[in-house]
Amino acid sequence: MSRFSSSGPSQRQLRVGEQVRAAITTVLQRGEVMDPLIEKNVIVISEVGMSSDLKIATAYITPLGQVDHATVVAALNKNARYIRKLVTPALRQMKFMPELRFRDDTSFDNYQKIDTLLRSPQVVKDIERDTEGEQD
Repeated sequence: MSRFSSSGPSQRQLRVGEQVRAAITTVLQRGEVMDPLIEKNVIVISEVGMSSDLKIATAYITPLGQVDHATVVAALNKNARYIRKLVTPALRQMKFMPELRFRDDTSFDNYQKIDTLLRSPQVVKDIERDTEGEQD
């Protein structure tokens, strides 16, 4: 399932998404959200996808070292309005402040599956066979 429309995000959506990502990251790094679940975790925001009208910002997050991502995502969504209030000064050039939504970023899991697959004995054997054939 794609995060964006089939034509892809516009340059404006990408630019605004990056500004929102930077603003949220700053708020989380400063520890301004007084939720124990958010305070005790290091949260990586890999991407912020903006809706076409720039009124909804969906932040894809990964809490490092945390097995249960759902609880951290739920805590962020519970505090989304407060986080929105905190990022407003950094995004004051925007006409409308976007509604913030937080989702679990599963791309790291996909990268790990691909890495595991590439390191499997069958793939290693095929790569070795290909390199031996090139040397002849």
